[in-house]
Amino acid sequence: MTTDTDARDELIDLAADFYDQFAAGRIPELELPTRTKSNIEYDPESGVWTYGDRTSTRSANSVRGARKLLKAAYTIEFLADQLDADRSSTLRELYYLSESWDNDEAQFSSQDESNDLVEDLEIVTGVTREDFHMRPEESGATLMGPLELREQTRRGEREIHCQEDVGEGGYQIPNNPDMIEFLDDDIDFALAVETGGMRDRLVENGFDEAYNCLVIHLKGQPARATRRITKRVHDELDVPVAVFADGDPWSYRIYGSVAYGSIKSAHLSEYLATPEAQFVGIQPEDIVEYDLPSDPLSDSDVNALESELEDPRFQTDYWEEQIELQLDIGKKSEQQSLASRGLDFVTDTYLPERLDAMGVL
Repeated sequence: MTTDTDARDELIDLAADFYDQFAAGRIPELELPTRTKSNIEYDPESGVWTYGDRTSTRSANSVRGARKLLKAAYTIEFLADQLDADRSSTLRELYYLSESWDNDEAQFSSQDESNDLVEDLEIVTGVTREDFHMRPEESGATLMGPLELREQTRRGEREIHCQEDVGEGGYQIPNNPDMIEFLDDDIDFALAVETGGMRDRLVENGFDEAYNCLVIHLKGQPARATRRITKRVHDELDVPVAVFADGDPWSYRIYGSVAYGSIKSAHLSEYLATPEAQFVGIQPEDIVEYDLPSDPLSDSDVNALESELEDPRFQTDYWEEQIELQLDIGKKSEQQSLASRGLDFVTDTYLPERLDAMGVL
């Protein structure tokens, strides 16, 4: 685990590199991998998708580039001071804090800009934003299942069983899951679920108890903390992971972020991605087989599906077959559409049959 001192040293070294370039009479610059779909490639050794060799340069040889490096310098100072004081802040707070900086040119014009800069600093220093004590807004993602853990908090350690010691809402995943120690478990598999409604259905029906399942609520596009703890559960507890999401292109990308990593955080794929994770559904073939209530694909859905056919992360026989089928039938369905067959259908029939066919059960 990276210590606060290590994280601060990496930031100071980066600032010192800017100074050294100045002192040597060179125009300061910062080289970063190009963060585009065309610059991600499969790493067979780790089984995840990472950035390729293409790079882009932030250079002070233009007004725009100089502003970016100025903002980087101010952010480095803020983060270093924050680590010194053992404080933390959110990505949103960083955006607003910049308005108090004494140089107007160093202030951020949007939160997307400050978020991107923090990611740049992660890539260059090799330190995660969690180790910079930077937090996203609360994601609210939770765990429910036969897992006992120890959590480090500012008030000391606490031990929690993620069924016996929590309410129906489950155990809320903290910003930095590496502060959690797994103590004991009786997990046969983990099921990462996209929507809150389906997560609640599984818990109400006792699916976690009946199948020794750890239910991980992704809460839509999963936060990094959710993807990190999913990977830790798979790697450290040696249990299979399955992803249960809606049957539309945006939900396939949710699965992709869990299994393959995302384009924006490809520098952290080995830390966040679980390439062994399998997709349970809703599959396009399920829409046909179960005659599920559905909606027609919109133009943006069609464009997204066609884009996924060109996305290297989805270029497998399985995904090409499913996406082509969906384009052919022109339909999409939500997880809750399974309720058309009864409230217990998903836990009594659909999931057991699918998970059995996948070799998870």
